[in-house]
Amino acid sequence: MTVLHSAPRIASNEGVRESLAAALGELVIATCEEHGEIVLTVARDSIVEALRLLRDAHEYQQLMEIAGVDYPDRAERFDVVYMLLSLTRNHRIMVKLTAAEDTPVPTVTGLWPVAGWLEREVFDLYGVIFAGNPDLRRILTDYGFEGHPFRKDFPLTGTVELRYSEEDQRVVYEPVKLAQDFRQFDFMSPWEGAEYVLPGDEKAAEAKP
Repeated sequence: MTVLHSAPRIASNEGVRESLAAALGELVIATCEEHGEIVLTVARDSIVEALRLLRDAHEYQQLMEIAGVDYPDRAERFDVVYMLLSLTRNHRIMVKLTAAEDTPVPTVTGLWPVAGWLEREVFDLYGVIFAGNPDLRRILTDYGFEGHPFRKDFPLTGTVELRYSEEDQRVVYEPVKLAQDFRQFDFMSPWEGAEYVLPGDEKAAEAKP
């Protein structure tokens, strides 16, 4: 059989958490293994040093994603989670840190340029500030959008809505209108004998001799 890649087909977590915690030393605050994933919690100001060590000395070459999590009841309400992949070992780990609304997180764009886009997404949706990011702008919401939609306290309803206006050829904000003019409700179950052909039933009628 031809071996196309030297990485193992199935990677084991055995011993990985302990060895990485020992290698990172004081940079690590806590470690755990949940749902088959190894999670390392590191000090916020040490994130660049920790990720560089994992990349250069432990073969986690690829930054796959940066995600945010919001815990509004905590003083440092946000978790920022870095998902790393080792191509040579076929293994993944997660590294996370905590941050408050006004606590900058050091950018890792110097390690992985793609982090610039990923940090912008977390900034846009959660409001986490990444110190040193050369282009920290919103990336998913529109210009002038107020708030951060993935925060748990972001209002689900409000006084204005955002939509694309064909007339103005741009995105506009306007008062919410819940129009019901074109909706028809008969509240009749199909099993009670609807007076119209249900979608799909027209094929059965055509098949009859």
